[in-house]
Amino acid sequence: MGYNVSDANSYLVVTGGGIEDVKICKKAWVWPWQKHSRISISPFDFEITLQAMTIEKLQFSLPAVFTIGPDDHIDALCKYAKILTGRVATSAKKEATATGRGHVQDIVKGIIEGETRVIVSGMTMEEIFKERQVFKTKVIENVQSELNQFGLRIYNANVKELQDTAGSEYFKFLSRKAHEGASNQAKVDVANAQMIGDVGEAKKRGETRQEISKIDAQTAVLETQRKKEKAKADAELATTRINLDNGINLAKIEADRNAEAKDAALQKDVEIQRSYMELERRRATDLVHAKIERESAEQKADAKFYAENKNADGLFYKQQQDAEARYLATVKDADALVYQQKQEAEASFFRATKEAEASFIAKQKEAEGIKEMAKAYEHMSSILGGPQGLLQYMMLRNNTYEKLAKANAQAINGLQPKITVWNTGDNAGSSSDASAPIRNILQSLPPLLSTINEQTGIAPPSWLAQMGSQQEQQPQSQALVKGKEEKLVNGVGGSGQ
Repeated sequence: MGYNVSDANSYLVVTGGGIEDVKICKKAWVWPWQKHSRISISPFDFEITLQAMTIEKLQFSLPAVFTIGPDDHIDALCKYAKILTGRVATSAKKEATATGRGHVQDIVKGIIEGETRVIVSGMTMEEIFKERQVFKTKVIENVQSELNQFGLRIYNANVKELQDTAGSEYFKFLSRKAHEGASNQAKVDVANAQMIGDVGEAKKRGETRQEISKIDAQTAVLETQRKKEKAKADAELATTRINLDNGINLAKIEADRNAEAKDAALQKDVEIQRSYMELERRRATDLVHAKIERESAEQKADAKFYAENKNADGLFYKQQQDAEARYLATVKDADALVYQQKQEAEASFFRATKEAEASFIAKQKEAEGIKEMAKAYEHMSSILGGPQGLLQYMMLRNNTYEKLAKANAQAINGLQPKITVWNTGDNAGSSSDASAPIRNILQSLPPLLSTINEQTGIAPPSWLAQMGSQQEQQPQSQALVKGKEEKLVNGVGGSGQ
């Protein structure tokens, strides 16, 4: 007998006199004719590794952890106390212990394994793997429905990663497939990012090269103009130098000629004075006459030789100076011509190079424009319902139908077809004559054959023209047919013979 109080995580279960079934409470007086025990409502974990088979006959291992405990309701606690708790050995301290815990775990484990196998047997491996939350919810609902009869409650359920059983490598290969797929997708993403970077870099590098090419072309044009002006100035300077050298040479030659002329004049004066002296001497003495004559002759010969020698030297010097002047002028002209040709060749080469680069860039841009136009036409084709719709749109846009109609009109314009219309017989519309149809046919043949002959030049055979004369008809019809046959033979048949 005594007053008993349970812990916060436990309840008192009292049975005996005065209690119809069981009494669940936190505190109570327990009389000698009554018994009491304590049940813990603390949840406990169940770790199981379930071997199951899917609807596809694939075996796998399912590790799971369930947190299960008594439900904190009076009805559930009554069920738990009556079904799952056993006799508890009382202790001096009367500590609250989970009675029948091992027995409870075996029951719960059996329920979990059975319900889980039932659920797994109706699902595919792909559904279990991808719809993990749905699978977990189904397991909890089915197991909870079975645990309600024992007063137990699932607080938490944790389904771990599915594992292969011995001899099976399904999840191993599936994991490898996912890893390889993610790795390949990462490589594709990296390649796409690298491609975008390379394309952008190449585009900017191309634009930079284009701008540099433009600046280089402008600089080269300016350098060519400056070189042309410099070459022109150098040519003018060389011409001025040649003119100055010619002036100096002419001045030297003129000075030499003046010096020679003055020297000759002086020599002439000297000779005259000598002649006068010799004449006086000869007059003075006859003894030295011969000597004077001889000296005079020698002096004259020396003077003549000296004059001729000086003239020859002056002529040689003049020719030498003229040759040197011409040689220098030729060398300067040749150097100027070579330099000019070299500059022109370099300018032509540079111009041809730049024109080729410009043509290449223009062709490249034209190709890009055609490519973009093709993309636009492809987009228009998809909008207009296919290539036929695009073709009709382009023909309407370019006025192709109008051009075709105009071309057809021009094709038949100016044609003058020859049409012959005739009516044979006087009684073409009368049906009283029985031979009228035959007569009408025979009467229509001559105009028909005549028209064919006029339009094509083909003449009928002669026997065809003579068939009408052998038929026996009325006199008037026979005479009319015979006359037309004779006309056909004379007019048309004669041209075929």
